[in-house]
Amino acid sequence: MLGANKEVMNVLLGKMISPSLPRHRQRLHRWSTTLATDAANKIASIWSHVPPAPEDAILGLTLAYEADSHPLKVNLGVGAYRDDDGAPVVLPSVREAERRLLQSRLGMEYLPVAGDARFRYNALRMALCSLDDDSAREAYGTFHESQLPPAATVQTLSGTGALRLAAEFLRRFAPRTDSAASTSTSPSVVCLPQPTWSNHPSVFRDAGLPTMSYRYYDGQRRTVDIDGMLHDLVYRAPPHSVVLLHACAHNPTGTDLNRQQWQRVLEVFAERRRDLLALFDMAYQGFATGDADRDAAAVRSFVRALSAGGEHGCAGRVLLAQSFSKNFGVYGHRVGALTLFTEDDAAAAAVESQLKLIARPMYSNPPLHGARLVNTVLEDAALTQQWRQDVRQMADRIRQMRAQLRQLLEASLPTQNHHPSTWSPITDQVGMFCYSGLQPEQVDRLRREFHVYLTRDGRISMAGVTRANVAYLAHALATVTDPKT
Repeated sequence: MLGANKEVMNVLLGKMISPSLPRHRQRLHRWSTTLATDAANKIASIWSHVPPAPEDAILGLTLAYEADSHPLKVNLGVGAYRDDDGAPVVLPSVREAERRLLQSRLGMEYLPVAGDARFRYNALRMALCSLDDDSAREAYGTFHESQLPPAATVQTLSGTGALRLAAEFLRRFAPRTDSAASTSTSPSVVCLPQPTWSNHPSVFRDAGLPTMSYRYYDGQRRTVDIDGMLHDLVYRAPPHSVVLLHACAHNPTGTDLNRQQWQRVLEVFAERRRDLLALFDMAYQGFATGDADRDAAAVRSFVRALSAGGEHGCAGRVLLAQSFSKNFGVYGHRVGALTLFTEDDAAAAAVESQLKLIARPMYSNPPLHGARLVNTVLEDAALTQQWRQDVRQMADRIRQMRAQLRQLLEASLPTQNHHPSTWSPITDQVGMFCYSGLQPEQVDRLRREFHVYLTRDGRISMAGVTRANVAYLAHALATVTDPKT
């Protein structure tokens, strides 16, 4: 383009300058050449200062796996469910919902900024209410549909979108933390568990919110560090902190709080009820244990205790980000919801209006088809039961692979080198991921010698383990962890 412009300029100048003035023509030619070169250099340098961004660890892992031609290669990095053949899965309940939607020949108009009203209600109902009206579900703190607390719910771009929207809302409206100077304040600090999903820090950082870590996982004992967690929330979390909590199937450790530990954490929020806000990230409801009510028990106990009319008399201290990617298998449809529980309906309406104001310039409105799929499943009793069976089957397959992998590892390593409890976390943990305890150099060796791909923190996606590769994987893990090899 620039070269063509330069030629045109030279031709025009050649026509304008008389042959009898060669010296002038030469000067003009040099001037035009310099002008064109300077322009080219300026245009080329506009973005030359932009450095290349580091490749996303998970996406980079997938690319490396796909480029590997080894016949026994194993991908343990992807965070999406696979069947026992290693193939992506569309749940039977979702496939039937899709068939019905296609037959109904619905339109494809824009959704409102807040999303589909039916979906927003269904998301809240799924989070707080039992889906099968079983009286035994009272053990998990379920709400009756007629007693749902005041809340503002908007449809989002899956769970990441819900967190990003929450972050922006918190930056604008959450109580601010007093700084050392009495005349200034700073945004609320977001407290993240250590470790946590690798995308969490970026979501809040890009919204302008400071973050800090609180202790969560004890790598030596390979269990929840409940005492360290409580200490950090009580003594280290600044006033008005937002505490991010994994509702179930903690990512990356797969290690969840038990009911007694959740109760102890809730008591901290009750004691500091004017300070701490709970932001639940619930991406695996139903997928973690196979029981959607059990997986939502922590969220329900916090909402019941800290919402309007709650037993601790403090409203508006719970936020909930939901993703439907894993539990409905609608990854590419980006289906999610953000709910803020409020003290009354007037506050809920005001909060919703502000969430819409934030969403409008950010992404305008959410996708349509995925929300329709979820609605169709949750509004039909037979499809709801089919969905419950679907998620149970996914959770059961993951549990079976955990048990088989542990059994093979314990059988392959002599007890004098590795006590059997070394591998007990494989079956103690829940959900999609296993926090193996592997060191980065052991992960590198797995990839180099055995063509097994996982993130360098040792996180194994159990969805990638199948009956066909579990023995090979056990052999690879045993080899890289045996001190004699």
